[in-house]
Amino acid sequence: MDRREFLASLLATSVVAKTLTWGAETTRKIDRIGLQLYTVRELLKDDLEGTLAKVAQIGYREVEFAGYFNHSARDLRAILDGYGLAAPSAHVPYGVLGDKWASALDEAHTLGHAYIVCPWVDDEIRKMPGGWKRAAETFNRAGEISKKSGIQFAYHNHNFEFVPVDGKMPYDLLLEETDPNLVKMEMDLCWVNVAGQDPRKYFDRYPGRFPLVHVKDVKKIPLRDGAGPVPLEKIIPDMTAVGSGVIDWKQIFAGQRKPASNTISWRMTPPSHPSIFSSPAILTCATCRCRPL
Repeated sequence: MDRREFLASLLATSVVAKTLTWGAETTRKIDRIGLQLYTVRELLKDDLEGTLAKVAQIGYREVEFAGYFNHSARDLRAILDGYGLAAPSAHVPYGVLGDKWASALDEAHTLGHAYIVCPWVDDEIRKMPGGWKRAAETFNRAGEISKKSGIQFAYHNHNFEFVPVDGKMPYDLLLEETDPNLVKMEMDLCWVNVAGQDPRKYFDRYPGRFPLVHVKDVKKIPLRDGAGPVPLEKIIPDMTAVGSGVIDWKQIFAGQRKPASNTISWRMTPPSHPSIFSSPAILTCATCRCRPL
């Protein structure tokens, strides 16, 4: 399945509201297409409102934030509302999950986020003894607080979570050590494939844990050289538009083995490429939001 076929099938589903079964006895359908704003972060730094205007102009209605670019939540909400955009989710750094968490939740309410996602565990945490257990405890605490305020906490992976530490993959540890009601996962399917893992086994083993999914492609799957993960800087240059790389999307989404997800995000790399505002690239970095029937 190439990129054009992949996107065409999803768009056709959206138009005709075809019913899909995406895991765990949940019937859903594709409802909206949106954009992960990390894709255009350099453009946003130069002209935030103008970039969001272009995002809306080419047809997106939902976005996922990755930073607020020195704008207040109130000002951002006014811009979003002015262009008919909604922001159901956002990424925030690991360091925000402590003393700054209450403030982040206030901003999330102003912006209308239903999810706040931590996209990275800091190196110093990962490298310390028991660091991943500490991260799991932090996620549980953050998730408990956010849940009480009506916002779901989630974690976004890269590839380093799939390199065993003390005999166990950190991603598995996070899934086992965190409360499934408090901590969800925004699985990045590209990074999972780069790590040599099959995302379908996680969908089957942990139904309901993946309300958000990132999708992007890579030109080649790198081989690990040593005990650690392949460095990100060796992978990112080979990232490409969905369907133009080597990831077998047809296999991932085949039959009834679909992720129990509300949102699928396409993210084109390298980021901030101006061609996302011209056809056909505009649909390589989109979000399909699915709602329960």
